[in-house]
Amino acid sequence: MERPRSLPEHSQLIKGIAGIRTQGQAALLTGPGSPQLRSSACLDCAELPVPQRAPLKASVQSDQTAGGNIGMDSVGDTLQRLRETFSAGRTRPAEFRATQLKGLGRFLRDNKQLLQEALARDLRKGTQLDRAFIRKEPFGLVLIIVPWNYPLNLSLVPLVGALAAGNCVVLKPSEISKNMEQVLAEVLPRYLDQSCFAMVLGGPEETGQLLEHRFDYIFFTGSPRVGRIVMTAAAKHLTPVTLELGGKNPCYVDDNCDPETVANRVAFFRYFNTGQTCVAPDYVLCSPEMQERLLPALQSTIARFFGEDPQSSPNLGRIINDKHFQRLQGLLGCGRVAIGGQSDQSDRYIAPTVLVDVQETEPVMQEEIFGPILPIVNVRSLDEAIDFINRREKPLALYAFSKSSEVVKQVLARTSSGGFCGNDGFMHVSLASLPFGGVGASGMGGYHGKFSFDTFSHHRACLLRSQGMEKVYSIRYPPYTPRNLRMLLVAMETRSCSCTLL
Repeated sequence: MERPRSLPEHSQLIKGIAGIRTQGQAALLTGPGSPQLRSSACLDCAELPVPQRAPLKASVQSDQTAGGNIGMDSVGDTLQRLRETFSAGRTRPAEFRATQLKGLGRFLRDNKQLLQEALARDLRKGTQLDRAFIRKEPFGLVLIIVPWNYPLNLSLVPLVGALAAGNCVVLKPSEISKNMEQVLAEVLPRYLDQSCFAMVLGGPEETGQLLEHRFDYIFFTGSPRVGRIVMTAAAKHLTPVTLELGGKNPCYVDDNCDPETVANRVAFFRYFNTGQTCVAPDYVLCSPEMQERLLPALQSTIARFFGEDPQSSPNLGRIINDKHFQRLQGLLGCGRVAIGGQSDQSDRYIAPTVLVDVQETEPVMQEEIFGPILPIVNVRSLDEAIDFINRREKPLALYAFSKSSEVVKQVLARTSSGGFCGNDGFMHVSLASLPFGGVGASGMGGYHGKFSFDTFSHHRACLLRSQGMEKVYSIRYPPYTPRNLRMLLVAMETRSCSCTLL
């Protein structure tokens, strides 16, 4: 298990990176003949010519591969090997990363002449890159596509970031939440400058037509299926995207827990907005013994939250439409209903439900539920739970409950998800100090608070210089001498990050 990384370990990584930068500069700036002039801003984009040398010996490869290179026939096996290494957690410890960085340093030192000759053959020219400051600039015309489950919040929060960053915005609200769509269309434009803001209404056909146009940034919240369509459309124009998608969010409950506390928190976040929340706990992983303790606590909690007749409770919402109701009603047939299970199509009502004896292959475990249904899947150990989670797509959120901080830390260290919360539900989403977003199939990019401004801003790297000090800068120019070389090396080793002679 990876322990939390201490400051010395972070320093070790930083020193390793800095060492590679220095060694890379030295490797390309020293040696017989003219040096390779390098800026530490980039290790592969600023070479100047070196003298002609004898041609490099070509390595002969047929079906065999050399070193770490892979032939097309073995790509699948190699990728599988790398994924297994990552899944085993080998790359996570700081010590392992530092070792790899030191290896890169040795690569540069041991192969200095070989690298110089290869660069001379390939490029024979130099570029200089550096950075003095970052200027955050608006992208231009932004498209925001909004889902139906939180139609107001998920319209305004990204809209605030896009406008604050200085963009013009096209807002596409969901046609499924038709009442909010109508209010936004009629009222919101009165409060914004119409020269920089517009709304487009309609369904999938209108959205498809909208995506045919070029935008400078697209922000989409919705399902992975539609997210792929959006990303495909964006790729035609090389438009950057933020995709806030969904997925099946695991909730691991350790045996070392207070079942009443777990029931309160899991039930609250599972049935909030009738389960129609992308970060809601989608299923529980626990031992059979913990399940026996948890079920009575969940039964009691649900009754306390919504009364003996949840359908009459003002604190329980309804399913958005008949299509989603019928989909959810079909999922009630999975496993065995332990709590709830009642439904009323005329009212689009589904009771807060808990399913047990659920198999991994059943439909309720194959798709995001997005409703008030909570399956419980039994596992025998923490390791089995983590393996179960890691076999599936990376979720938007992941939850772990245990009185043992080590258990919570293990789940955090050995899994990957958009967000994580120990011993609570999706409260991390409410913190403006944290970015909200997914990873892998659950999305890309993040926002909330300052992160919204950054998402809708292009981070432009800038360097401003005067035309003075040309005699100082002249040490960069050919012809190169040992004296100039020594001065350049000293300048690179002692300069600050905001000033450079190169």
